Amino acid sequence: QVQLVESGGGLVQAGGSLRLSCAASGRTFSIFGMAWFRQAPGKEREFVATVHWNDHSTYYADSVKGRFTIFADNAKNTMYLQMNGLKPEDTTVYYCADDERVYGVGVPYDYWGQGTQVTVSS
Repeated sequence: QVQLVESGGGLVQAGGSLRLSCAASGRTFSIFGMAWFRQAPGKEREFVATVHWNDHSTYYADSVKGRFTIFADNAKNTMYLQMNGLKPEDTTVYYCADDERVYGVGVPYDYWGQGTQVTVSS
């Protein structure tokens, strides 16, 4: 079955950087779109960024635009989120998701990772 495994979370000071990774495995069909979301306890899940697996087009939430970069390595079936200029309000659990048919914002991604914690200290 499809598995998504995130890594790269941790503790960083405000203004610092982290790179999250999401490795996909176990699928029969090709990925179409991948995305990062984040969710704090008691809050709704928030879209962060998405990448089209074939043409690598991207889209970002306004809150991270200019600070975060999403990119994919097709050969490794891995997606990344380079996070620069981190702020305390970026602190939360980050989840990756992918799908074999959809890409973009507000679409139902089928597969999800277990999440990785990012903590930004002020």
